[in-house]
Amino acid sequence: MSLLRFLKLDPSNQSASSPETETVRKITEALDRLEPERARYIAAFAYLLGRIARADLRISPEETRAIEGIVVETGGVPEEQAIIIVQIAKTQNILFGSTENYLVSREFNEMATHEQKLALIDCMFAVAAADESISTVEDNEVSQVADELRIEHKDFIAIRSTYRIYLAVLKN
Repeated sequence: MSLLRFLKLDPSNQSASSPETETVRKITEALDRLEPERARYIAAFAYLLGRIARADLRISPEETRAIEGIVVETGGVPEEQAIIIVQIAKTQNILFGSTENYLVSREFNEMATHEQKLALIDCMFAVAAADESISTVEDNEVSQVADELRIEHKDFIAIRSTYRIYLAVLKN
C-alpha cells in the first residue's frame, strides 16, 4: 500500500463523500481484478448473504459453503477468491453488522436492477436453507432486506414459497 493511498491523498481514490461503506470497500479490495462497479456489486452481494447467515447469530459451515458457491457462480470469481470474499463479509457482519446492514442494503439498492434484487432474495433463502431449516429469525431478516430493497411483497412471497419446505415455522 502506498503512503499516498494510506493518507487518502491518492488521486485515484474515490471522493470522501462517496456512499461506499467501509465494509464494501474492504471486500472490494479482494476483488481488485474486476472492474470497480462489478467488484462493489459482488462485495455488497456477499455481505448481504452473510447478513442472512448471521441472522441467528451463528454462521454454519453449510451456510458458508452455500455463500461461497453463490459468489463463485454469481460473481464469476475463482473459488479461492470467493473464499476470501466470504470470509471478509462474514467478519464484517460479526464486527459491524448492526451499523452496516442498512448502509450496504441501501448501496445495493442503488446499484442493482430489479432482477438482481430478486436474485439476491432467492440466494438469501438458499443460504438460510443450506442447513435444511430456515429459522423464523432468518426468514424475518430476508423480509427486512426485501423491504430495504423495495421489493414488492408479492414478489417476496413468490420467492419465499419456493423454500417453504425449509421454513421452521411450517415444520412439525
